[in-house]
Amino acid sequence: MRIENIELRRVSLPLVRPFRTSFGTITERVITLVHVSTAQAEGWAECAAEVRPLYSSEFIDASDLVIRDHLLPLLQALGGDLTAERVGAALAPVKGHQMSKAVLEAAILDAQLRESGQSFGGYLGAVHDTVPAGVSVGIMDSIDELLEAVAGYLAQGYLRIKLKIEPGWDLAPVRAVRERFGPDLLLQVDANTAYTLADARHLARLDPFDLLLIEQPLGERDLLGHAALARLIRTPVCLDESIESAQDAAAAISLGACSIINVKPSRVGGYLEARRIHDVAAAHGVPVWCGGMLETGIGRAANVALAGLPNFVLPGDTSASDRYYAQDLTAPFVLEDGHLRVPTGPGTGVEVLPDVLAEVTRARQDIRF
Repeated sequence: MRIENIELRRVSLPLVRPFRTSFGTITERVITLVHVSTAQAEGWAECAAEVRPLYSSEFIDASDLVIRDHLLPLLQALGGDLTAERVGAALAPVKGHQMSKAVLEAAILDAQLRESGQSFGGYLGAVHDTVPAGVSVGIMDSIDELLEAVAGYLAQGYLRIKLKIEPGWDLAPVRAVRERFGPDLLLQVDANTAYTLADARHLARLDPFDLLLIEQPLGERDLLGHAALARLIRTPVCLDESIESAQDAAAAISLGACSIINVKPSRVGGYLEARRIHDVAAAHGVPVWCGGMLETGIGRAANVALAGLPNFVLPGDTSASDRYYAQDLTAPFVLEDGHLRVPTGPGTGVEVLPDVLAEVTRARQDIRF
């Protein structure tokens, strides 16, 4: 596949409500979109890097620079036959910068699959037509506000609730949600690295609430700490930020640091590595689920396709479009009995809405190949 042009486009979309985690509060999503043009097709992908390096060491301004000045020259050096399967090896000399690498691979893969007429799900190996949808609920100002939000999401049909937690906002909100909505609610929590192993006795107080899992309670590099914590609490430990590759997944599983993995393609360098993590986990009997980074319909379409693979057995953070955006960049993803439909069209199977894109665009740059 011969690429003619790659466009970097900065867009900004307001969230329907502020989203607060232990890292801070987000009121708008600032995104770099990568648009790949070939003679026969075009591909789109979105970079998950945020404005500040809090969830990850990557942030959007640095990502743009790395893409433009370091990654794209490596792809240009390949000349003609450029495919998504060659991107990972070509970009390997640049250390880290997984989100920057992921967005290039995803945009190239989208264009490649549109040229061949194959869907993302078909290419990755999806076996499901729909995937169960969970929703991530941010830290609120009060328990009453939290209960009202959870009630609203359950009324919309979400099959699983994830509560963001941090020290001082953990036991009370979990207890309130469990007591209000009962033992049958699929409920899990996400700490985003907010605790240390010294908090093990406190985190064990979550055990009576029969949570599906506790996600990333300790620091991202602390695999041994997670392994120790997993022996001290009954709640299953799930890793997110700690897993940046299939190799990381294998190490974490071998150490007993987790019994569940949250797979985020943007965090691990792309959908091909995400599929490898899925395969490693499946080989060890470890279930996975698909996390989210407040994606627009562009990234959501690819995530939903990934979540159709057989070992994605837990509801993911693949929420409907209106969870975050009043107006998405594509036709909205809509819940159907608590599920999202896996797109079947070529590539990601969604089309960018040009009028909406023009309205939210803040800057753009073209790089000719």
